[in-house]
Formats: sequence, C-alpha cells, structure tokens
Amino acid sequence: MRILTYRKSDRPRAVNRKRHADNAERVKLRVTKGDTVRVMRGDDKGKEGKVMRVFPKTGRLTVEGVNIVKRHRKARKAEEQSGIMEFPAPIHASNVMLIDSKGKVTRIRMRIDEDGTKERISIKSGDAISRNR
Repeated sequence: MRILTYRKSDRPRAVNRKRHADNAERVKLRVTKGDTVRVMRGDDKGKEGKVMRVFPKTGRLTVEGVNIVKRHRKARKAEEQSGIMEFPAPIHASNVMLIDSKGKVTRIRMRIDEDGTKERISIKSGDAISRNR
C-alpha cells in the first residue's frame, strides 16, 4: 500500500497562479461609461447609443437600445410583476466605435500631458475626448 502524500494547501501551485493571473487580467478598453458609440458589426449595425456599463474583465459593454434580449422573469416580491422583460445585453467592445464631439466615428489614441494625466485623442480630428462618467 502506498503512503498518501498531501499537498500543502497554504501556497498555490505555479500552474494555478498562472491561470489565476490570466483570468484576472483586464482587457484595456478605450470606451468608458457615458460615451456615445456606434455599432459597426452584428445585427444592430449602424445603431448609436450611450454606454451604460463596461465589463473590463470580459471586454464587453452594454449600449442603450442595442442588442435587446427578452428574459422570462418571475416576480420575487408581491409588488413586482412577472412576465417577459426586455433589456440590453452586453456586446464585445471590438464591435463598436466611439463618436467624437463633432459626431464622427473615430479611433482613439492615448496621450500623456505635461502634468502626467492621460488623455484620449481622436485620430480623425486630433481633438481631446473628455471622459463623461
């Protein structure tokens, strides 16, 4: 009969440490909450809307009025109503483009000012895009 050996549970193994680092890493997004974007691909191509929520771990974002899905919802309280609810589902950030202050769809470049703050720059016009959260 072989002797049972137990792993030391107080320190993670190298494999688990790497997997955790991969899962926990965030996707760098140039779009933030409150920005106006246009959908470039998918069923809602051409629609514009305001970004309601950003999910940096998955690289997705929820846009107002885009990718509307239906869910059957049961009432949890007496005053709630059950039924089929419609709400916007998240879409991938690569499928949208930011609309700058002049109303044009643009890509974004980052620039660091003299005082050390990061600023988003519109590639088409060269203007700074403010963060409206």
